[in-house]
Parts: sequence; C-alpha cells; structure tokens
Amino acid sequence: MEPQRLSLLVAALAGCLLPARGCVICDPKVVEELSSLETNYLPGHLEAKHHKDVMKRVKQAVKDFQDLPIDEDSYMGVVDEATLEKASWSLLKDLKRITDSDVKVFCPNKCGLMLQPLIWCSTCQKQVHSCRKSRSCGERKVKVHQMEDMILDCELNWHKVSQGLTDYSFYRVWKNNSETLMAKGQEPTLTKTMVSPKDAGTYRCELGTVQSTPATIIHFHVTVLPKRIVEETPSPNTETQDETAPGEVTLDRPQTSATLQSQSPGPEKVLRHRLVGLLIGAIVVLIAGVVTA
Repeated sequence: MEPQRLSLLVAALAGCLLPARGCVICDPKVVEELSSLETNYLPGHLEAKHHKDVMKRVKQAVKDFQDLPIDEDSYMGVVDEATLEKASWSLLKDLKRITDSDVKVFCPNKCGLMLQPLIWCSTCQKQVHSCRKSRSCGERKVKVHQMEDMILDCELNWHKVSQGLTDYSFYRVWKNNSETLMAKGQEPTLTKTMVSPKDAGTYRCELGTVQSTPATIIHFHVTVLPKRIVEETPSPNTETQDETAPGEVTLDRPQTSATLQSQSPGPEKVLRHRLVGLLIGAIVVLIAGVVTA
C-alpha cells in the first residue's frame, strides 16, 4: 500500500457511513476499531512513515459528514440509537473484512528488489513497478553433521510473484573474500552431499534480475558438527546356541570327566552290585571248605 492507494481505503470506509454519516463516530465501538486499525493492522501492511497520514484521512472522512448541509430528506444532523447501531455495524463489518483479508498488495517484499506488475489508476495501464528495499536479505546459520547432506535454501515467499527474475547463483566465500561459483540455475536450493569439515564456512546466494541489481542476496554460515554416533542394539529375534530351529538336528556334545563323575548310579544298580558281591563271597567260602575237607 502506498499514499496513492490511500483513497481506496478511505472510500471503502466512507461508503459504509450512510445513512448515519458522521454520527458513527459517536459509537465507542467505531472509535475502538479505528484505533485498532492504526495500532494492529497498519504496521504489518504499510510503512511507518505513512501511518499518520492514513489515519488522518480515514478519521477526516468520517468527520467530514458532520459538515454537510442539512437535508431533511436524508440527513438532519441527528440519529436515533437503532439507526446508529445499524450504520456502525455496517462500517465495522466492512472494516473487519479489510483487516481480515491480510492482503499486502503493494510491495510485499521486506528486502531486496521485487519487480511487481501494477495497474496505474490514472491511465488504467499495467506497468512493472520496482519495489526497492535493502539489498541484503540477512544471514542464516546452518548446522549439519559430518557425512550428512547440507541444504541451503535461497527462496523467499515473494519470489514466485515477482517478474524479471533470472537465476539463483551460489558462491563459496573464502577468508580472503574471494568467491567460487558452485551452482547456477532456476533451482533455489544448493545441496552438498556427505559434508566434511572442509565444507564449513560462508556461502552466498544471489538471485539475479533483468536489471543490473540482484533481487536477493543471502549469506549462509555453515558449521559442520561431528558425525552422529549410532549405538547398535542386539535384535530381540537373535537365537541363542541352545535353541534349535524346526527340522534341525543337534548333535550331543561329548561329556567331560567332571560331568561323568557327577552322575550317581541309580538304586537298582547299587542293589545288583551288592548281590553279585554276596554271591561271589559265598562261592569263595564253599570252595575253601571243600579244599579243607
């Protein structure tokens, strides 16, 4: 929005005043909304140097109706409460429609050079207007881990609606202020895969125009961090040595001497050994008796 377009806002507001005309200024809600227009809406849609002029014209447009000649058929300088409320509601409704639209129709760029097509009301001709702001669009800090991808994004939201743009150029800026061109084209991003510590430093992006002045200049300060440490955890599906999959045959492991010694004989074997011992002893006694006889 520019001073030439102030009349549009004033006309939109003034057209809502009939039939109460200047009486709407008597409604506290109207006064409150006009104050909100100045403090909340204009800062995000108009340069600060124009705020005072806009509010002066808006308020004057409202008050000017008080000075109109009295016309008994339309305006008598007084109004009943119902008509005042109706006129105020109409004004507030249209005022809210303006503020809720959040449209920045004139030079939406906060930095750089934007070539914006506009229609000049005096001639109804469409021309390209140069919206010139600060050449530099700031500096950005980028942190990336070693062996990962570095992505530098140079695109701003108003680039797609601007005319006369050419190519994005990415430069590596060295300590002696010399530069090396790394990429140039329509792509607004620069991607460097598997970065290493030598990739840390300063980079510059410049968006060209058909004019001699670039549209956007952005500096990137890249810091390469150490490689991420990934801790490996054992899989919960890992089988132990004692587990056997279906259909597999597991050979018995040979038993050690310690294992054999730990195995004690059963009760039947112990009784059998004792009977054999008694039988052998009886035979020995019998043979000894025969020999003696």
